[in-house]
Amino acid sequence: MKFIFTLIFALSCLHFTYSQDFRFGKVSKEELLEKQHPTDSTADAAILYREIKTRFEYTESDDFFTLTDVFERVKIYNKDGFDWANKTIKLYQTSGSADEKISSLRGYTYFMDGNKMKDERLRNNGIFEEESSEFLELTKFTMPALKEGCIIEYKYTIKSPFITNIDAYRFQEQIPVNQVEMRFAVPEYFNYKMHQKGWVPFKINETKRPRTINFAYTTPADPGIGGRGLPSKESTQIDLLENIYEVSLSNVPALHDEAFSGNIDNYSTSLKFELSYVDYPGSPLKMFTTTWEDVSKSVYDSNAFGDQLKRDNYFDDDIDNLLSGVSDPTEKMIKIYEFVKGKMNWNKFVGLYAQEGTKDAYKKGSGNAADINLLLVSMLRYAGLNANPVLVSTKSHGIPLFPTRNGFNYVIAAVENGNNTILFDATIKEGEPNVLQPELLNWQGRVVRENRSSSWVSLYPSKHAVQSTMMNLAINKDDYSITGSAQNRFTGHYALGKRKSFINVKEEDIRKKLEENSGETEISNIAFENLKNLYQPVSLKYDFKNFDALEEIGGKLYFSPLLFLAMDENPFKLNERSYPIDFNYPIKDRYIVTVDIPEGYTIESLPESAAFALGENSGMFKYMINNVGGKLQISVEFALNTATMPAQDYGNIKEFFKLMIDKEHEKIVLTKA
Repeated sequence: MKFIFTLIFALSCLHFTYSQDFRFGKVSKEELLEKQHPTDSTADAAILYREIKTRFEYTESDDFFTLTDVFERVKIYNKDGFDWANKTIKLYQTSGSADEKISSLRGYTYFMDGNKMKDERLRNNGIFEEESSEFLELTKFTMPALKEGCIIEYKYTIKSPFITNIDAYRFQEQIPVNQVEMRFAVPEYFNYKMHQKGWVPFKINETKRPRTINFAYTTPADPGIGGRGLPSKESTQIDLLENIYEVSLSNVPALHDEAFSGNIDNYSTSLKFELSYVDYPGSPLKMFTTTWEDVSKSVYDSNAFGDQLKRDNYFDDDIDNLLSGVSDPTEKMIKIYEFVKGKMNWNKFVGLYAQEGTKDAYKKGSGNAADINLLLVSMLRYAGLNANPVLVSTKSHGIPLFPTRNGFNYVIAAVENGNNTILFDATIKEGEPNVLQPELLNWQGRVVRENRSSSWVSLYPSKHAVQSTMMNLAINKDDYSITGSAQNRFTGHYALGKRKSFINVKEEDIRKKLEENSGETEISNIAFENLKNLYQPVSLKYDFKNFDALEEIGGKLYFSPLLFLAMDENPFKLNERSYPIDFNYPIKDRYIVTVDIPEGYTIESLPESAAFALGENSGMFKYMINNVGGKLQISVEFALNTATMPAQDYGNIKEFFKLMIDKEHEKIVLTKA
């Protein structure tokens, strides 16, 4: 019987495979009627088919360029999968005419209407263009007529002159990928290195084939008699070999996202081609493979980067006045940093290169990230400090795994003093030295010095972000509510978060934000200190009344004394995880809670004190409870000492959080005397 069932299942899988037609427009009724993914019942959507094919073409005006054809068919099982009907295509731009362009964009949504298949075409009013930065434009589209169970498919072609920067071919997403086909066909003149990423294994099939390319060119004018000759158009055919690289993958599992993932795309299975050298017949070999030192030097030597650091005659008087009578290097640093933050406004464009130019940006009082932070470096150098720019890749941009200028998209400032490196980002008004916005906390940055030497520097802070809370609780026997007061103190990234969330926010909106994750709690008498006073801890005081933390059962009172300070649930839910855990920055939380035992009640049971560690020194949790003079005092300390932890530690981390959350939710039991 078991054999027969297995055979029937195998035959049904074969039928499922062979019934699929992966040509554009050939969606089947069976695909539309599918209610859930065959191997992942939790999937909100699935990529039924993805095809990406890149080829090289040549024209006299464009030289060599790539054409990449993209075709994708996506099944949407429920409303939570509707996000997969929104597509954003990045098109890289230059200051000249060599830009990426999209063409032949077509799309359809297929759905069942009763027992009939219907479709609706993607129209121009569903397609939008957006400028993301001076070097990046976005084409966005949203597929029409979305319904649960529908299928969308779209295709387009991208023409790109950037043959040194081939976008990675992605084989894995946060939903299942049933079938993916990739093809990269390149003339023999171009040699590419290949970089595989992710944990799903795949094989690259390499073949060669002959190809003929038509070369059209213009010959110089022949002056002839009287100098009236004209240029002439010529053409010839070149026979060459084409190297073809292909990947075919089936049933790629979803890369499931969960808490503390950072940019999960960094860990998706993919293939990246990096141009190593160009070898044209009759021409010298041109190398493109670089080291990080080469990358750093080429960035620094750019007019929109290193040249911006040579100019100081437009701000020298301002800095001289600012630093008059100041000799301490640290004070100089802070004064210049605060001066730039106060004068300059970020236009929200990231950028490795200056957009306005530091001089023009200074006059306007605004610019992109490079305008502002290169200006900061220039001013710090003018003041005699050992300041240098730091190349950074934001989390959304990815982790630069191999040497390439395209691996970075942001620049910050650094002052080096012996073994100590202090990092600054003047785009954020609420920022402090070594407290970078979380989007920048992406492993390492590359310090580039004036002599063109370079080295890596960690972007993570060395100090913990600390939250200290003291809370006093009183139990109301009439309505079984808990009233109390809380005093909080925040440093580091905790303080940055509070400043970004609450500066210039109305009191009523502050109250609503504080009550968001506190259950049935009403908060009043809110008072912040040092929100605008940087370099000081942020303080927060408030009173509260909670209506759902206390249970009365059979004359006994049950409650967890940490109330809304306790974590609600374990953020780690996967059975296993194949990518690192990214906590952004080291943290340390300290809580001291004092509970007045109401008159007429005695303690029946208390949670036991406990302490446990995560690894040798990665983290710790302590829970201490004492009865002191008719009051209960609970002391809790929780620390994570490293910002990132490897995937192999996931099981221990998950168990650590489970133990901690269980302990935080243990209840005190009071009984009538």
